[in-house]
Amino acid sequence: MKKSIGFLALLILIIPLFAQNKVPDGFKDIHLGMTLDETKDALMKDTDFGYHGDRDVSLLPGENRVLIETDAERGLGSNFLTRCWFQFSKDSLYIITINMNRERMDYYSVFTTLKEKYGEPDNINPQMATWKSDAVTMTLEKPLTLKYIDNEVFKSLQTNSNILPSGREISQQMFLDKL
Repeated sequence: MKKSIGFLALLILIIPLFAQNKVPDGFKDIHLGMTLDETKDALMKDTDFGYHGDRDVSLLPGENRVLIETDAERGLGSNFLTRCWFQFSKDSLYIITINMNRERMDYYSVFTTLKEKYGEPDNINPQMATWKSDAVTMTLEKPLTLKYIDNEVFKSLQTNSNILPSGREISQQMFLDKL
């Protein structure tokens, strides 16, 4: 009898963990890993983003890096979105940045919805909440920005970056090493 009650209690504690959805890899029909052309097609079909075609596409410094910037406030976009950015490396979407209209949406409502769908954030501080999986990091930043990041591509770009630590970062690390 005690074993049955213990097993039942364990199930009650474990089931909610499996009921949580995995961290999403995108917003609406836009997903990390899509090609530039796939993303442009999806944006064209969804007027919420306010995508105006190739004039919203820019080349970024660096090898094979492209940015699409949309403005939902201009034109026929969503009342809930403002500017959105879609960053590509080697023709693969690796960062989606969604800015929401603070006059129509609030941080707490978005945070509560994400928490209900994906569980407690892996990291939370006064500036942002972060949910992580092996493949994707999703952050909700204040005032009201939602980001989806492809962890593998982002880490690869950081590793291959030629940017050296600043003097401030070096001295900060030297101080921390003394603790």
